[in-house]
Amino acid sequence: MDRPAFRIYFLHPRFWPLWLGMGLLWLVVQLPYRWLVVLGRGLGGLMYHLAGSRRRIAARNLELCFPELSVGERQRLLRENFASTGMTFFEMAISWWWPVERLKRLGTVEGLEHLRQAEADGQGVILMALHFTTLEMGGALLCMQQDMYGMYRAHKNPLFDFIQRHGREQRLLGAIERDDVRGMLKVLRAGGVVWYAPDQDYGAQRSLFVPLFGVQAATVTATSKFARLGRARVVPFTQTRLADGSGYKVTVHPALADFPGDSEEADCLRINQWIEQAIRQQPEQYLWAHRRFKTRPAGEPKLYRKKG
Repeated sequence: MDRPAFRIYFLHPRFWPLWLGMGLLWLVVQLPYRWLVVLGRGLGGLMYHLAGSRRRIAARNLELCFPELSVGERQRLLRENFASTGMTFFEMAISWWWPVERLKRLGTVEGLEHLRQAEADGQGVILMALHFTTLEMGGALLCMQQDMYGMYRAHKNPLFDFIQRHGREQRLLGAIERDDVRGMLKVLRAGGVVWYAPDQDYGAQRSLFVPLFGVQAATVTATSKFARLGRARVVPFTQTRLADGSGYKVTVHPALADFPGDSEEADCLRINQWIEQAIRQQPEQYLWAHRRFKTRPAGEPKLYRKKG
């Protein structure tokens, strides 16, 4: 959980394009928020036409998860999802670089009593997030109301990893690497709060197959293991980008009752059921470009085309 350190080789010419890109992004996000919403939606529209691979993945996910919708309805949802995804780049930068007072004006937070209750009871909290396109904003807004750590997965590009981690740790108490189980449990047992998102496909090795939108999905068992070993509550939270362009609403939901339960499979199913109902409330803002159903049970065919 050490703070990220600047390294002299980040000045190497191979990193100059990224430095330039980050510098331009910093300049752009000094614009008024409503301007950024317009720019983000425009960027998303451009991505829809240029990012064919990600568009096919998102379209396939919508086909799998919303078979009840017509082709036209799914197409409209797909376009709106890309508009939301385009805004993600600016939200990421806002969450890292905007001053606290300016950032606070963008959002409201409801349900903090669920975290305060866990604190009063002396229990740690797994603050369960979902990979909505607004994830960075939700975490940043909540960090200003609640001290917490974040689970962290290193980026392949070391400079981007440094920038990303440094930006997040302006708000967080610290970052815990995804494989640092001991660090995670230490924080939870001390009554700390850890921001953690279990809703992606991390392979079959540490997962069980349970339904998500009626499709068998590799679902990590770590949520119930962390809750049991860390003697912690699982408290979900979500965030919504408001349709009027005024900002965000962050909602901390009640802790999952009687969790963990008698079996990891039942726990995984409960997690997926919670995830599904949360996504259905704002499907246009979820990260559909991730191959959530990439890992298949033995003998089942792949659900994505090779080009997707």
